[in-house]
Amino acid sequence: MKEFQYVIQDPVGLHARPAGLLVKQVGGFQSKVTVACNGKSADAKKLIMLMSLGIKQGMEVTCQIEGEDEEAAAEALQKFFQENL
Repeated sequence: MKEFQYVIQDPVGLHARPAGLLVKQVGGFQSKVTVACNGKSADAKKLIMLMSLGIKQGMEVTCQIEGEDEEAAAEALQKFFQENL
């Protein structure tokens, strides 16, 4: 299992547009991806669950990636977070 933390930089937080892009990005991998913040977690392949986390600017999120392609997924997702959030 791979895991990384990221502090959200986007002034609006994890809103609909980047959340939709994240779901699309995660959908390209076979690994299970979970995003956790403030004691709650969500499957990153489900947009509504991600949005329900209410992630705002300055909050730290933890991404856990587990599966066959976890190395590639973790690398791609870290890059995605840095570029979009």
